[in-house]
Amino acid sequence: MAETRHITLNVLLIGAGRAGSMLLRMFDNHPSIQVVGVVDINPEAPGVRLAQEKNIPVARDYRAFIRETSPDLIVNVTGDAELQKKLSLEKPEKAELIGGMSAMLIWLLLDEYKKKELLEDRFQIMKREMEKYEPEEFIIGTNPKMQEIASLITRVAPTPTTVLIRGESGTGKEGVARLIHKKSPWRDRPLITVNCTAFSPTLIESELFGYKKGAFTGAISDRIGLLELANNGILFLDEIGDMPLEIQAKLLRFLQSGEIRAIGDNVTKKVKVRIIAATNRKLEEAIEKGEFRADLFYRLNTFTIHLPPLRERLEDIPILAYHFLKIAQAKVNKRVTRIAPEAMEVLSKYHWPGNLRELENVIERALVLTTTDEIRVEHLPLGLQNSSNKPMLDRYHYRDGLKQYKEKMLNQIECEAIQKYLRETEGNISRAAKIAGISRRTFHRLMVKHNIRLSQFRRHESQWKGE
Repeated sequence: MAETRHITLNVLLIGAGRAGSMLLRMFDNHPSIQVVGVVDINPEAPGVRLAQEKNIPVARDYRAFIRETSPDLIVNVTGDAELQKKLSLEKPEKAELIGGMSAMLIWLLLDEYKKKELLEDRFQIMKREMEKYEPEEFIIGTNPKMQEIASLITRVAPTPTTVLIRGESGTGKEGVARLIHKKSPWRDRPLITVNCTAFSPTLIESELFGYKKGAFTGAISDRIGLLELANNGILFLDEIGDMPLEIQAKLLRFLQSGEIRAIGDNVTKKVKVRIIAATNRKLEEAIEKGEFRADLFYRLNTFTIHLPPLRERLEDIPILAYHFLKIAQAKVNKRVTRIAPEAMEVLSKYHWPGNLRELENVIERALVLTTTDEIRVEHLPLGLQNSSNKPMLDRYHYRDGLKQYKEKMLNQIECEAIQKYLRETEGNISRAAKIAGISRRTFHRLMVKHNIRLSQFRRHESQWKGE
């Protein structure tokens, strides 16, 4: 059998700046390429340091490499026309020389390849993150309003129509968005989620539209925005009612034209992205206060889905409770299969101001507390037990005296009010304190007084964060 001959191309790289260092990485990873040397007059150039790390010879002058290594290919990425002329005269007869526009073409092709590679990496990261959550985790149930919503989802999902999902905090707006995505033609693309309350105006603009290197302090490289990343897919804008006004204007322009422009760029790109938005705010009131643009509201309000609060679908409590029990079992790795009838009755009589998110937290907490395979009444929060079974005036013993009776009732009201503010703001203490009309320090002190933890009010995010 004839022996297969392995051919190696010896390459001399001249210029070790950004382009040179990326070419060096590409050449070094290729089994048929041997980089015989790297040349640059700057000993601190990134390509020089990279070559030293890989034990590739470096120098300030190219002549020794030409004489001693006989390169097959010389790549000049310095852009120096005079140097290119010298190299063409001094190179070995059989060596090929690439420089000028040819070297730039290699660099541009490589740059596009790296961008494509970055997009693919980010796509795979988000796809894996998305697969952790099943859209069917949003339970429709038997409530007539929910049955109507199921019909609306089925009808709107296959279309490119913009959808606005409205409802109180914790009612499952993100679950509806994921269900629409699952039933849409874009189900094989990731559902990219942005929480509009999580970013400052500057940061959310760069997240959505991207930026060019040098656009502002800290922009050390180009960044692709989420609108471009979501091209031919769906972008979910959660809590859009809290989006800063200046970004609302830019989002409106995108919805009207489909065009985006990165910060610091003068090039406009056309992308095709379906928008699903959600809010717990009363946008009509926000428009009257000048906090939300009316034209953006009308653009988003093409197709609206109103989610009822949990207190209006109490008949669904049993199926929801067992659904969350199944999720909690997997999360805590603990086998609990039953909810006692008495406990289910308590759950079914509670008014659930925190909606689905509160029910999920209550079930998980009860699962942690029980030492058997069953959740009983004593495993439910004390406040839930009391509010479900007795009017407030009957919760405390009046024989303790009017002073203590009054004090206990005021404490209970105070505790429930603090929790309500936290539910409305999803655990944002500063916003909760502002709504309550007290200082952040006082609000935090009341949380400590009533042993209230933030974790039960903050949503479980599945948002991509620039990762």
